[in-house]
Amino acid sequence: MEVPASSEVRPDHKVAASLALALGTLCIGFSAIFVRLAGAPGPVSAFYRVLVAAVVLVPWWLARKGPRPEARDLRLIFLGGFFFAVDLVLFNTSILYTSAATATLLANNSPLWVGLASYFLFRERLSRGYWLGLAVALAGTAWLMGSDAYRHLRLDTGSLLALAASFFYAAYLLATHRARARTDVLSVITLSTLSSLVVVLAINLAMGTALTGYPPRTWLALAGLGLITQVGGWLAINYALGHLRAAPVSVCLLGQVVVTALLAMPLLGEFLRFHQLAGGIVVLAGIYLVTRNQAVAPE
Repeated sequence: MEVPASSEVRPDHKVAASLALALGTLCIGFSAIFVRLAGAPGPVSAFYRVLVAAVVLVPWWLARKGPRPEARDLRLIFLGGFFFAVDLVLFNTSILYTSAATATLLANNSPLWVGLASYFLFRERLSRGYWLGLAVALAGTAWLMGSDAYRHLRLDTGSLLALAASFFYAAYLLATHRARARTDVLSVITLSTLSSLVVVLAINLAMGTALTGYPPRTWLALAGLGLITQVGGWLAINYALGHLRAAPVSVCLLGQVVVTALLAMPLLGEFLRFHQLAGGIVVLAGIYLVTRNQAVAPE
């Protein structure tokens, strides 16, 4: 059955989608924590993130009885999986070449690309409140990252990788959003994860990275990365993408930066400074503006 556009979805579905988006943002906020705890190379953590998820999702999807995606949606789903795999590898690798603050700052430009693509490619008319909320949220993200991100901000290898990651992340959100208009959430997340798995495995093999020989702490962190971040987080987010516009969703996902900063205090012993606390509040204010001024339907 075709899922209606967000402007036609019943109010109770929008509430459920908003709650799912909040849950998904919380789950993906653990991503950087698990990557740091794992201590494995970026492509390796990306590989096990999607491998663990595939082990859970594929049997579930095969056992479920229901309509399979159409050919046009399969193309979008597999393309989205490719975009997501490249995003993971680029971002995880960028942290090895530049500061985490710089990488996070540049990688979180994706809502800007999603908004521009939604407007110019898909003719979605976005409200002034959306653009205002986007500007406020991006400003809050920059403030949260602090002056260190700007002192080291230059077009080095790490910065270029992080900026490229933001494009691929935006492309993933757009492709997935189009597929979710007609396809159930389990099919989208399962098939896109399989697509990502193939791509990330090929990248690891091409780079010659070691996929085994890690200590128990690494395996536990990688399991959490796959189960909590990929399965829990992206199941919830893909559900939301079936009922909400891609542009507002991409801005709301900036909340993961705030979640990561808060989680880093008890889990990594990294305590918030004033600018991080203030920046987090500004990010949340921007997200509030976007959710209060959803993108309106095309004319």
